[in-house]
Amino acid sequence: MRTVGVLTAIALALALQTTLARFWDGGGAALDLVLVVVVYVALTSGPVTGMLAGSAAGIVQDALSIGVIGTGGLAKSVVGLVVGAIGQQFLVTAALPRLVIFLGSSVAHAVMFIGIYVLLGLGSFPSPWAGILIQALGNTAVGMIAFSIVEVFPMVIDRSRLSRRTRY
Repeated sequence: MRTVGVLTAIALALALQTTLARFWDGGGAALDLVLVVVVYVALTSGPVTGMLAGSAAGIVQDALSIGVIGTGGLAKSVVGLVVGAIGQQFLVTAALPRLVIFLGSSVAHAVMFIGIYVLLGLGSFPSPWAGILIQALGNTAVGMIAFSIVEVFPMVIDRSRLSRRTRY
């Protein structure tokens, strides 16, 4: 059941990102919603699940975009593995550690992705740091909001059920 939830979250992130991509100007991706899902899955499920989710999500995202298939899968799987390991070793339940994790994983993913392209001679990126920072800040904001919503949602449902029972 957990696998279905992870695959559904990845599919929704891919659909939302491809739908909203036309509204983002500048040609580059302002947000990487798939990476946000991979980081969330890695933090909540561990390194192996994070790595598998990152690999699957990255390969599907690569297949839907132009470029080399596998570069995003490799970068996202490494991020999923490392974030999952950090999530198991350290207490990452407060807002500040999560913020650092989302920010660091977004920067690390972008550096790995660009590094792979440069090492393979597929492109050059003269000054990517402003774009990396903007994307990292956007991913961090979306990730923090999504974490808050996912944590509060079960409590809202429970309160709703409890209030229905006490009315009758």
